[in-house]
Amino acid sequence: MCGIVGYTGPREAYPVILKGLKRLEYRGYDSSGVALLNHGLKVYKKKGKVAELEESLIGADVQAHIGIGHTRWATHGEPSDRNAHPHESAGGRLAMIHNGIIENYALIKKELEKKGYNFKSDTDTEVLLNFIDDIQQNNDCTLEEAVRVALKRVVGAYCILLIDKNDPETIIAARKGSPLVIGIGKGEHFLASDASPIIEYTKEVVYVNDYELAIVRPDELILKNLGNEKITPYVTKLDMELAAIEKGGYDHFMLKEIFEQPKTIYDCLRGRLDVTKGTITMAGVENYMEQLKNAPRIIIIACGTSWHAGLVAEYIIEELCRIPVEVEYASEFRYRNPVVNKGDVIIAISQSGETADTLVAIEKAKEQGAIIFGVVNAVGSSIARASHAGAYTHSGPEIGVASTKAFTGQLAVLTMIALKIAKEKGAIGEERYLHLLNELNDVPEKVDAILKNADEVKAIAEKYKDSTDALFLGRGYNFPVALEGALKLKEISYIHAEGYPAAEMKHGPIALVTETLPVIFIATKDSYHEKVVSNMQEIKARKGIVVSIITEGDELSASLSNDVFAVPPADEIVAPMLSVIPLQLLSYYVGVARGYNVDMPRNLAKSVTVE
Repeated sequence: MCGIVGYTGPREAYPVILKGLKRLEYRGYDSSGVALLNHGLKVYKKKGKVAELEESLIGADVQAHIGIGHTRWATHGEPSDRNAHPHESAGGRLAMIHNGIIENYALIKKELEKKGYNFKSDTDTEVLLNFIDDIQQNNDCTLEEAVRVALKRVVGAYCILLIDKNDPETIIAARKGSPLVIGIGKGEHFLASDASPIIEYTKEVVYVNDYELAIVRPDELILKNLGNEKITPYVTKLDMELAAIEKGGYDHFMLKEIFEQPKTIYDCLRGRLDVTKGTITMAGVENYMEQLKNAPRIIIIACGTSWHAGLVAEYIIEELCRIPVEVEYASEFRYRNPVVNKGDVIIAISQSGETADTLVAIEKAKEQGAIIFGVVNAVGSSIARASHAGAYTHSGPEIGVASTKAFTGQLAVLTMIALKIAKEKGAIGEERYLHLLNELNDVPEKVDAILKNADEVKAIAEKYKDSTDALFLGRGYNFPVALEGALKLKEISYIHAEGYPAAEMKHGPIALVTETLPVIFIATKDSYHEKVVSNMQEIKARKGIVVSIITEGDELSASLSNDVFAVPPADEIVAPMLSVIPLQLLSYYVGVARGYNVDMPRNLAKSVTVE
């Protein structure tokens, strides 16, 4: 949440920062702003999207070779010009941007108010900035030292960037819980929440760790811990191309990312799954195979769409590996007192690898002796580094706020993990194992076939775009897909939608069925299919509208449906990677038909880095 950008070097800073903010806008778009140093400190900020800030600065003096910028997802204080970042210190000497939440800001604010400080905003960020300023003024120390002292006192999550008008070359940065990457150029440095603003200029980056402070000048990068000990920066090369973060001719990033799935699923399988040899190669799994196959229990922790992927994985792992699996919301897991025993395996799923609740949950489980296995998309992310082992989904940057290709990538990785453990454990026969390898290998081609008929989903979306509610139903492996379909529709179109196990419909939700309520069944042919057909008949008997995702050739389900979309036949274990595609398209086309910005749905942001 919130996107931050910084630059110091020979270039004009403002164009670099502005372009970076546009690329980070998926992290928050309530307001934006920049602070520039050039013969004084200039701060410009504006409620609304980055384009509104850009328009307001036409003709303004934005020349500078150092600056910081911010695009905001509001936490403390409503979206407004005065609550937008950057914030200035009371004396106007410092400017700061912040991603995160300072939990004990109220106590610090009271102390500062007693000293005569007045606040211009409702934010915790302005409190932290003036706290730093107060420490420096009253202790005759450097800004770096004041930051270090302040951060030892505050409670919460943060990534901060500060500039001082008396030091026109230096950016001071620090992080805990919220991501920060520093790009290294020739006589210049770039700072950002993720690599997307940096990739255009350099592929050499340093990922800053929690409790680390960076002093960044055009020709110098110094990393220290909060104990003032120097740390050698670990430089890594970005495996990302500029084209991956551009729309590539599509109207929206979400549509591009939906249509990328044949390639992203293939990339996930490539180099791992070998149908000819009948093998799956995953170093992270192999290195911890004994712990995985002998685990008394696997606990999957995740949030949002990743939680739905975890629910599918629960079905797969229990069926194939015969290991008990629990799926937990990370936000709940970390706050209750869960029973975690030594030898338990925690699978943490996160697209960004920075999800705050998931990160804290795995740290807690790690302390209790659990093995942590991360399934993430972002290389070098916090969860990847905190895990004992893991597997990347290789889905590439996901810019659309509503997750699509990350979900199918997670399912592909989790299915391979389950198959590999099952084979090693002897819990699955050779014939079944080889069959599923082939089924998984065929998924990219089948997804491609589904996408070629996307216009059929678009026509269905036009029919139901004015609905006020929707019900999504599925059984077995398709129940989590129903949850995901409902979530996507809510996120993108703002239509109230609920997902349920189809059998649970009779225990309450059937009361909602009317002649105007679309009931979307995920009704692909599997071991539950006859029961799902019975549920469809129950809806039809009450004059409800039935929209079904079915398997090609299923005439019975089609006859019971007002509208259908057919997907290729597949084993029920891999079927969710197919049946979710038309639901992604449905939410996209409904959102567009209702006139909404599907890449930036209201109140949401990518990468939830605050609790």
